Amino acid sequence: MLNEDIALACKDMMKKGSSSFYHAFKFLPKKQREAVYVIYSFCRMIDDAVDEPENSPYTLDELEYHFNQLDEANGHFIWPALRWVFSEYNLSKEPYYTQISGQRLDYVRTTYQTMEELEDYCYRVAGSVGEMLIPVLRDNANKEFVEAGIYLGKAMQIVNIIRDIGADQKLGRRYVPLELMEKYCYTEHEWRNQIVNDALKDVIHDLTNKADVWFSYGMQYIDLYPPKSALSMKLAAGYYREIIRVVRENDYHVFTERAIVTNKRKSQLLLQLTK
Repeated sequence: MLNEDIALACKDMMKKGSSSFYHAFKFLPKKQREAVYVIYSFCRMIDDAVDEPENSPYTLDELEYHFNQLDEANGHFIWPALRWVFSEYNLSKEPYYTQISGQRLDYVRTTYQTMEELEDYCYRVAGSVGEMLIPVLRDNANKEFVEAGIYLGKAMQIVNIIRDIGADQKLGRRYVPLELMEKYCYTEHEWRNQIVNDALKDVIHDLTNKADVWFSYGMQYIDLYPPKSALSMKLAAGYYREIIRVVRENDYHVFTERAIVTNKRKSQLLLQLTK
C-alpha cells in the first residue's frame, strides 16, 4: 500500500483543490481512493505550474523532466506516489503527457476561435484525466470504457469553463470560442464589458448542451462498473451538472459570481443516488 504520510499529503491536496472530486471519490475502497488522490495531485501540480507558478514547487518543464525520469525522481512526495500508482495499476504515461501538452497551450493560446479548438483543449486537459482514472476505477477497462471516460472529462471541462469565465477573463483568457459568440451575435465588446444578456445566455446554453451530450456518452457504461466506482462517477458528474444549475440560479452572472455547489446540495445528491 501507499505510504501513509504520502497518502495523507495527496488526500489533503485533493481536498483543498477540489471539494467536488474529494466528496465524489471518498467512497472508493482504500487502494482505489488513494490512487485517485495521487492522480489528482499530479494533475493539480501540472495545472498550478501554469496558473499559479509563484505557489508551485516546479515549473511545467521541471515536472515533465522528472516525470520522464520517474524511476529516479525525488524531492517531492508526488514521485514515490506516482511510482506506486504506475506499479499497482500498470498505467500508461501517455495521458499524463497529453495533460501536460494541454496545460502548455495556456502559454501560447489565450483565446479560442472554434469549437474544434476548444474540444481539443478539453480533451488534453480533462479528457486525459478520464484516461488516467478509468483503469483505476474498473479492472480490464477496454477501449470503449476509456473513450467514455474521455467524454466524461471533456464534459466536466466545459462546465469548468462556464464556471470560471470571470476568473479566466482576469487572466486574459477566453475559452468560449468566437465562432459560438458570433453564432448568437454576442460581441467581443460585450464580452470585455461583462455584459449579461440573452445572447450570452444562448452561448452558455449551447455549451451546456454540448456538455450534456458528452455526459451521456461518458456515463453509457456506468452499470458495468463496480458499485462504488459507479457511485463515485455518478456523484462527480452530478456535482458538475449541479454547477450549471447554480449558474442559472445566479441568472448567468458568470463574470462576477462563481457558481458554487454547497455541501448541503452535495449531500442531497448523495441521498438521491443511495436511496
